[in-house]
Amino acid sequence: MKVKNVELETKVAKKVSEIDFSGVIHVENRTGIIHASAHGFSNWAESISNTTNTRFGIASGCKLFTAIGICQLVERGTISLQSNVSSLLDHSFPHFNREVTVHHLLTHSSGIPDYFDEDEMDDFEEIWVENPMYHMRKLEDFLPMFQHQQMKFNPGEKFHYNNAGYILLGLIIEKVAGVPFTDYVEEHIFNPARMADSGYFSLDRLPGRTALGYMEEEDGSWKTNSYSIPIKGGADGGAYVTAGDMAKLWQALMNGKLVSKEMLAKMLTPWIQTDNERDSYGYGIWIEKEADGIVKYHVMGYDPGVSFASGFYPGSETIVVIPSNKESGPHKLMYLLEDLI
Repeated sequence: MKVKNVELETKVAKKVSEIDFSGVIHVENRTGIIHASAHGFSNWAESISNTTNTRFGIASGCKLFTAIGICQLVERGTISLQSNVSSLLDHSFPHFNREVTVHHLLTHSSGIPDYFDEDEMDDFEEIWVENPMYHMRKLEDFLPMFQHQQMKFNPGEKFHYNNAGYILLGLIIEKVAGVPFTDYVEEHIFNPARMADSGYFSLDRLPGRTALGYMEEEDGSWKTNSYSIPIKGGADGGAYVTAGDMAKLWQALMNGKLVSKEMLAKMLTPWIQTDNERDSYGYGIWIEKEADGIVKYHVMGYDPGVSFASGFYPGSETIVVIPSNKESGPHKLMYLLEDLI
């Protein structure tokens, strides 16, 4: 085991240098932490180093939190996975199919239009030219960007990744729970999982130990993502977590501390095939399969100045968390770790 660790440390260090990684690498299993290291700077202008306790934005990595919140409300009997969205929300969606259910939203199979469709747009930053990012503080602020558009396909017809669907899920949580979405997540998910360093922080009120996100310009220079993402995260992404806190989230979820074992089984069911033949999607979570079964449950996130990969490997009960304040790097390191562990 000692030799294995030396090999791991050596190869991780080599890859970190090769890709100029900025962020944290955290690996643990049932015996404890296998590897934890921090690289690069959280503030480049001031040369402030990232540490293993630095908070990072994780973009869509926190769609899992939204899914957990919905499943908690289902367990309380306040909504059903088959509830029609049209019966749960009072907002106007004149062209939406009234048969769209909570299940469809959770599995990206609703067919509703998206405010950022990754098949049609490739620059998330451009959205905030016409829709100033500093106005995007509440979930309702996103509605004018998609609520009057036409359906893309019939509900349940296929998988198509959809950010707007998770905005609607967040609005359902607010309606049913009677509190702002971010307050709900912090009270009912972060607190029971002991994620004391995590939260939905506003860009103009970031707490200490928070990494700024950095984007590379065409001339090779760098700028922060301060004007390139919504000012405050919500149901489709944008929370800040430490790597250790995200590991605690996996532990709490898999140990039945956030939802029951029965509900967890539903969350981890491969409901729909994604565009990648190896991947299916559950509720807020990607599921990687091989011939002998499921090998990985994982989440990922990409925003200007943000990239994130985290997974739970059921065979060995290993948890990997890799947040970064640059736009790439985590997946290359995750694949390397998968080969080593």
